Amino acid sequence: MVEKIQAIRGMNDVLPHQTYAWRILEQTFADCLLRYGYKEIRFPYVENTALFKRSIGPTSDIVEKEMYTFNDLNGDQLTLRPEGTAGCVRACLEHGLLRHQQQKLWYSGPMFRHEKPQKGRYRQFNQFGVEVFGLEGVGIELELLLMCRDLWASLGLSDLLRLHINTLGSFQERQQYREVLIDYFSANQAGLDEESKKRLHRNPMRILDSKNPELQALIHAAPTVQSVLTDQSKDYFESLCNGLNELGINYVVDPFLVRGLDYYEHTVFEWMTDHLGSQATVCGGGRFDLLVSQLGGNPTPAVGFAMGAERLLLLMETQQAMVEPSPNIMILSFGEQALINAFKLADSLRSTLNCCVVVNTSGARFKRQFKDADQSGACWALVLGEDEVSTKTIGVKPLRTNSEQINLSQDELIPYFRANLNGEAHVSLHD
Repeated sequence: MVEKIQAIRGMNDVLPHQTYAWRILEQTFADCLLRYGYKEIRFPYVENTALFKRSIGPTSDIVEKEMYTFNDLNGDQLTLRPEGTAGCVRACLEHGLLRHQQQKLWYSGPMFRHEKPQKGRYRQFNQFGVEVFGLEGVGIELELLLMCRDLWASLGLSDLLRLHINTLGSFQERQQYREVLIDYFSANQAGLDEESKKRLHRNPMRILDSKNPELQALIHAAPTVQSVLTDQSKDYFESLCNGLNELGINYVVDPFLVRGLDYYEHTVFEWMTDHLGSQATVCGGGRFDLLVSQLGGNPTPAVGFAMGAERLLLLMETQQAMVEPSPNIMILSFGEQALINAFKLADSLRSTLNCCVVVNTSGARFKRQFKDADQSGACWALVLGEDEVSTKTIGVKPLRTNSEQINLSQDELIPYFRANLNGEAHVSLHD
């Protein structure tokens, strides 16, 4: 027996019974961004490795441990994208989208990180991302947080998510804070685990993000970034908080929220949930004004966020079963001419009524085809046999009631279904 080849661990198939929920999520996100006037951008799954080392930071966990990096046949070092912001900035710079322009962009698709797979955390995972370039001030940050709130409402998740926010100050203040943390954790090095000891001089802010319960007391006693902030940075953050209060967006100020990427400064935020175990963060982002210049462009204010599709889908499952609607109609036929007529009839019904019509092409006896129709969940079976072809009629059998089969002419069929579809599920995702 030939050995079966299985999917790579942590890179999952999306099966037919799951794809309807994916389409709902994807369409809801795209519709939300359209309402806010954002435009879609698409960029490759594979980039030069240097792009991520320069943007994310060489000491980040992603670059050090998680990237899928390889040399191609030309000897170039390439990486499957672990996140979307760097690729978005690269694309904007390469195509001149940031030359004296403001851009409000969104993207979606798979990202890749070599992590230990668990529920809500995969090696190939999907993100929706939003990036804004050329706009300073808290106004655009408030718009992004409003956008998130609207999306949660559209998905029925408003009660399951809470907003955490923090400020990292300017780049210079962030560097000062880094030294403060090194001094603090060095003085308490005996209480650090091995992972945190490795981060101490390379990326001490990541220690604050540790989930090790034995470190939490030490972390919560650490100096906060407030100790190095200038009045200007404090005023900026206060202005953001005031705006959230005015807009009725509830939030928690989390002084130990740092995010995992080196390009953030000033505002950072995460939308978190208590319903997914350890995978609490569903959406995260912040301001990254220095990234464009780090990648070779002119200094450009920038802010954005990314959210995990798989985690959103897990949350959606806790609220409702996302079951794809059954066909409205299945057409049963027997004989070559009847099958041709069935295709013509299905085409007419789909275009006129915008409903889901399935043609049974098996050629099996009607008893078997009726069983197939019943198992499909269809509401009606239409019957085309030799008698119906010769009399130019169509048998109509309701499958979800005890009504008897009736025969109608094709002219009578459309009015019949206009009167009886009663808002049954059409092919549109949102009907």
